[in-house]
Amino acid sequence: MAGATGSAGAAGQLTRQLNAMPDGGQRRPLTLSIIGCGKVGQALGRLWHERQTFVLLDILNRSTASAQRASAFIGAGSVVADHAGLRSADIYLIATSDDQIATCCNALAAAGKLQPGSIVFHCSGALSSLELAAATAQGAAVASVHPIRSFADPQQVAGHFDGTWCGSEGDAAALAVLGPAFSAIGAQSVEIQREQKTLYHAAAVFASNYQVTLIDVAQQAYVAAGIAPELALKLIEPLLSESAANAFRLGPATALTGPIARGDLATVSRQYQAVRQWQPRIAELYQQFAALTTDLALRKKISKPGKP
Repeated sequence: MAGATGSAGAAGQLTRQLNAMPDGGQRRPLTLSIIGCGKVGQALGRLWHERQTFVLLDILNRSTASAQRASAFIGAGSVVADHAGLRSADIYLIATSDDQIATCCNALAAAGKLQPGSIVFHCSGALSSLELAAATAQGAAVASVHPIRSFADPQQVAGHFDGTWCGSEGDAAALAVLGPAFSAIGAQSVEIQREQKTLYHAAAVFASNYQVTLIDVAQQAYVAAGIAPELALKLIEPLLSESAANAFRLGPATALTGPIARGDLATVSRQYQAVRQWQPRIAELYQQFAALTTDLALRKKISKPGKP
C-alpha cells in the first residue's frame, strides 16, 4: 500500500505509550479530536463515542454554534474556538470540505499539537493522505479513510453504518489504529493505492451521483412523453432496482437486457431520433451510453459463445 512504510516508528512509540499507562488493568482509551465536524464527523463521532472506541476530546468548527450542535449530536466533545485551543489528542480527524483539509492540517501543525506518534486522517474520497504533508513533517502518521456511502443524514448513517465499505490508504502506523477503529463501528475496509485515489473516487461518483442524474433524465423523458412526474418515478423505481439487483447478482454483462442486448438496432435508432428531437443535449448522452452498452453486449455474447 502507498505510504505503508511511513512512520512505522511512530506506531511502535504510540503502542509503548499506551501499554505504559494501564487503567485498572486496561489499556487507556485513545483520544480523538475532530476538526470540521459536519455530517461525516458527527456520524463517525457518535458511533465511536457510543461504542467507546475513542474518548472524544474537542470539536473545532468554523462557528461555535455549529460545534455545539455537533457536540450535542455526538453526546461528547468540548467546543474550542481555534487550533490553539485543542488539547493534545492521540488522533485528529480533519472532516472539513476537501479544499480546507490541507489548510487545517497546516494550522494544526503550526499550533504545536503534533508529535511522533500522533495520527492525523481525513475522510475525503477525492483526496489522498498527501494532503496531510504538514503532519507528516512533524512525525505524525497520516491516512485517508473514505466511507463509501452518502452522509446526507447523520442520524440515519449512525443507525445503519454496519457493513459500510471504507477505502483506506496511508501510513501503516495510522492504518494499524484506524482499521480496528472502523471495524469496531461495523465498517469493512478495502485498501486502495494512494496514486489511484482520484480514479477510485470517480468510480464512486459514477455509481452514486451520476445514477441520480440518470434517474432525473429518465423522469424528464417520461414527463415529455406525457407521464406525470410522480408516476414517472414509480415507473423508474422497479426498472432501476431490478436492473441493479441483477447486475450485482449476475454481473453487468449477464444482467444486460433491452434493445441493444437483443441486437434491435432499429429501435435504438428510432429512440435516438426521438430523444434528439426532444433534447439534443440528452441525445448526445443517449448516443454515448448506446456505444458503451454495445461494448457490454459484445462482452455478454463472448461470455456465452454457444449462444446464437
